[in-house]
Amino acid sequence: MANKGFALVLGATGGVGGEVAATLLRRGWQVRGLARDPAKGAAQWRADGVPQPEWLRGDAMDAGSVVAAARGAALIVHAVNPPGYRNWETLVLPMLESTIAAARASGARILLPGTVYNYGPDVLCAGHDVVESAPQRPTTRKGKIRVQMEARLREVAQEGIRSLVVRAGDFFGPNAGNNWFAQGLVKPGQVPAAISYPGDAGIGHQWAYLPDVAETMVRLVERSEALGAFETFHMDGHWDADGTKMIDAIRRALGDRAPESRRFPWWLIRLAQPFVPMFRELMEMRYLWRMPLRLSNARLVAVLGSEPHTPLDRAVETTLAGQGCMPGDRSRAAGVGADGVRRVLTS
Repeated sequence: MANKGFALVLGATGGVGGEVAATLLRRGWQVRGLARDPAKGAAQWRADGVPQPEWLRGDAMDAGSVVAAARGAALIVHAVNPPGYRNWETLVLPMLESTIAAARASGARILLPGTVYNYGPDVLCAGHDVVESAPQRPTTRKGKIRVQMEARLREVAQEGIRSLVVRAGDFFGPNAGNNWFAQGLVKPGQVPAAISYPGDAGIGHQWAYLPDVAETMVRLVERSEALGAFETFHMDGHWDADGTKMIDAIRRALGDRAPESRRFPWWLIRLAQPFVPMFRELMEMRYLWRMPLRLSNARLVAVLGSEPHTPLDRAVETTLAGQGCMPGDRSRAAGVGADGVRRVLTS
């Protein structure tokens, strides 16, 4: 396959960054991964049939190391976040400034994995699919920071610094990192005895299979001639109209071991939130489980012709296997070792 250029991936050891890095490599890109511990990054890489990125030592908070790592890059993937939902207010925007400095020096386009956090309850109450131009009036701390990030990218686009934001629903996948599928519905490393569903009965929810998200992002990047300096796109992913579709898919994947479903223990999260920072963040985002939010992918389809889409049953089975939640050898065959450690998988 012909070389398509060089990309720097910040967050290549994470779920989103790792999947995008693997997709870029499969599609003929050269990839560098920036990590505080390159040896650890290399040890965590398990993308079947995909070579290792070139690992460089560096920190997203250090603009100098990001600028040096991005020398000659055509793309910088900004998929890095503070760990454990902590210190977003002090770390997120400075990390983005490091990426902007690197893009300014190299001429690379920035790819930012977006979220639905930008949209507040007012947009959800409107009762229609959300387009890219919908008002962004979030009521949560993380949502407001996400809006600031995109506003900053829109601002530097006036200097000729190009960026692309792709928003999607809740991620799930064999190595999707922190996500509701693995933190709410099931527990990694064990066959589920029950499915704990966070949503209210009858409320729709949008999911995004991470390998599809990565494929969509890279296809858009490769259509740079059709993109402006600052672009946003929405994915449709998998729409669960009443909250039962995902539960039923998990049950089908587990077959004879199909578990019962139960309500997510929001009461416990509420009680513990003064002591657990992540729980405070979860409570702020609860509105996304009490009101339906569906992103419209019409603009994406107009550019790509179609959206990459893995059938739900296959996506869920691969995810459960990668999370170590399938019976017997089915998880290990999908990349989960005997130690229960999840591996980066591709589909």
